Amino acid sequence: MSRTATIIRSLGLLGLIAACAAAMVFCAAFLYIGPRLPSVDALRDIQLQTPLRIYSRDGQLIGEFGEKRRSPISIQEVPEVFIDAFLAAEDDRFFQHRGVDLTSLLRAASQLITSGSIQTGGSTITMQVAKNYFLSQERTFTRKFTEIFLAIEIERNLSKGDILELYLNKIFLGNHAYGIEAAAQVYYGKSIKELSIAQMAMIAGLPKAPSIYNPVADPERARIRRDWILRRMRTLDYIDESQFTTAISTPISARTHGTKLDLNAAYAAELVRLEMLKRYGREAYEKGYSVITSVDSRLQAAAHEAIVNGVVEYDKRHGYRGPEQQWPIATPVSNSALEDFAKKLKDIGRIGPWHPALILSIEGNSATALLATGQQTTLKWEQGFAGTVRYISEDRTSYEAESIDELVKPGDVIRLRMGDTKPRRWQFSQLPKLQAALVSLDADNGAILSIVGGYDYQRSSFNRASQAERQPGSNFKPFIYTAALDNGFTAASIINDAPIVFDDAGLGSTWRPSNDNGKFNGPMRLRKALYLSRNLVSIRLLRELGIGSAINYVGRFGFDTSKLPHDLSLALGSHSMTPLDVVTGYAVFANGGYKISPWLIEQIIDNDGNTIYRADPVIACRDCDKNGMSEREASSLDEILAGDSENEPRYAEQVVSEDVIFLIDSILKDVITRGTGRRALALERGDAAGKTGTTNGPTDAWFSGYSGGIVTSTWAGFDQNQKLGRREYGGSVALPIWIDYMRVALKGRPERHLKQPDNIISVRIDPDTGELAMPGQENAIFEYFRIGNAPTTQSTGGGSIYGESPSDEPIELF
Repeated sequence: MSRTATIIRSLGLLGLIAACAAAMVFCAAFLYIGPRLPSVDALRDIQLQTPLRIYSRDGQLIGEFGEKRRSPISIQEVPEVFIDAFLAAEDDRFFQHRGVDLTSLLRAASQLITSGSIQTGGSTITMQVAKNYFLSQERTFTRKFTEIFLAIEIERNLSKGDILELYLNKIFLGNHAYGIEAAAQVYYGKSIKELSIAQMAMIAGLPKAPSIYNPVADPERARIRRDWILRRMRTLDYIDESQFTTAISTPISARTHGTKLDLNAAYAAELVRLEMLKRYGREAYEKGYSVITSVDSRLQAAAHEAIVNGVVEYDKRHGYRGPEQQWPIATPVSNSALEDFAKKLKDIGRIGPWHPALILSIEGNSATALLATGQQTTLKWEQGFAGTVRYISEDRTSYEAESIDELVKPGDVIRLRMGDTKPRRWQFSQLPKLQAALVSLDADNGAILSIVGGYDYQRSSFNRASQAERQPGSNFKPFIYTAALDNGFTAASIINDAPIVFDDAGLGSTWRPSNDNGKFNGPMRLRKALYLSRNLVSIRLLRELGIGSAINYVGRFGFDTSKLPHDLSLALGSHSMTPLDVVTGYAVFANGGYKISPWLIEQIIDNDGNTIYRADPVIACRDCDKNGMSEREASSLDEILAGDSENEPRYAEQVVSEDVIFLIDSILKDVITRGTGRRALALERGDAAGKTGTTNGPTDAWFSGYSGGIVTSTWAGFDQNQKLGRREYGGSVALPIWIDYMRVALKGRPERHLKQPDNIISVRIDPDTGELAMPGQENAIFEYFRIGNAPTTQSTGGGSIYGESPSDEPIELF
């Protein structure tokens, strides 16, 4: 036998021995590991960690919470070329092997025999599924063979499509993105169906090393990996030459995208997040719950816009406070300096609609400003500078500036806001210091239609609509007046609007309450006193009614009576309440006297699409009888229960009689038509009713009101309780926000008026005395009364005055 033949024979023998050894190792490994393998059947019911998603009533995404960004999809939804990109990158023989590629297996076994460890993975996609779902990332003998045996079992039990679906939904692709749909959103802000071939190849290159080939962190290295995959796709005929040429010449466009929300409703989303965390703990972030809220996207957008416009208008009235920062700037500015400035502006960041900008130069009556994007823009006089005054104090401003250089200079860091009118141009602006809140309910069932807790959630996540307890001031008076109307007083009761002094012997102090304008009108009807918001009348009314009696009564509106002061300051709203508290109380006026509770979560849906919670609110039903609900209420309930026939309607408790509600509603309408809320006449609604509120300082401005079945409260003020300015009131700060919002909310909604109860009559009276008018009296007016409370004597020029006393006579406060 020749020497060559001997060598060949020896090598063959060694190969046979090596193969036998490998087979023996494989068999031994199977005998050892086989009994310990987890059940592959678990993959059929696998639950991926999916974030909590929160939606408006009409399906707009308003919040997403969870450490892992994931959007599971079916294999049918994945474009074929996207699958090809992953096959080219990870396992081009996927559809030929049965879980393990023999070449890769022999390579791994050879490494094990020669070095005692495995240096290269050689994993198929099926093996990666086994590792990702069942195993750790350690590189050991036991783990690798477990992965192999599991892959074989997976192939025996699942189809290739099922395996691909598990792989594409589970795989980690960097930047908290798990699965290809989440990665498409994170890197490109798109769905996978909208990606180009180049973008698909970029994502397909990430599984090998998400941190190394991350297109945001290292675009050049990511491009090299992408181009290698594109060449593989061309070699394997997954794409043609034209597609390859286009894709490989495509520049890198990836950047980090946050969760793409459809609607600015962060304060509502946060309320839901806290409630879900309370109900389900950490699982709320992982089990794929979807929450449908009561928020109406159209009204939420209107609420946010109204808040922003309201704080901006207040800010304009009180003047420009100066630049946020002043940076030294050389002339001319070098390109490197411009790049540095742009980076610093980017670090400052946008807040809401306000973008940071640096004034580079001023020429005549125009200025050149640098944006965080590196772009420069020219600002002309009419772009927000004209008519601008400078802030001196909350009560004083300077004269109007006559040129741009009186307001800004090179190096000033300012804010620009894009204008609303066309052509849209940047407008000179500043970040408001004033804050504001709005909360709006469906008065009949308590559904929160919109809620805004501040002008920008990123600047301050504190929810002033539900968390900020502020003094409601005169916004609270209607509740005291309602108690009076239900306890013998009438809208025509005469009460003295005159100075009064209260001595508190225990504190050794004297309280001298006054009206907002410092003037006193003498005896006046209760109706007029409320729509003109006279403080002294409210105090005398409360004294006549009795503090204890009043507190017990206002508890009907849902207020925590333990927090109410047991003194006459209650009449002026001296206690603290949230806008959500106040609007809940006003809902009783709006719905005809029924107590409802505000709610935000309409449905909770689990990851399998099952509804596991559905709201079941009580309904204010004015027309209900023993046979059930009226047609209108039934329709409203159908919307809430969405056809859930198992839920029987639950009726709200009537806490104020229909006759008393009719009377207070008519007075609150007068607040709009002839009182402190006259600006709301702009809505041209005959059913609009409400009340302003302004506290001492003034520091808090309120307006709460309703129309068409929608009840809304607005508040404005400073977080640190600074004064608003002596010319600012609820009617000048909060009411314009309410009007802007309600103009949108009421569009298309018919007016809704309370039906006059049978025991309410209209009587012609003397407006000065509240008694029956004389025959032919020219200034006589009509007033509503409950039967039994109507005046029976004609006016003789002087009526009975409640609370009449000399203005200089001290009265015990407690």
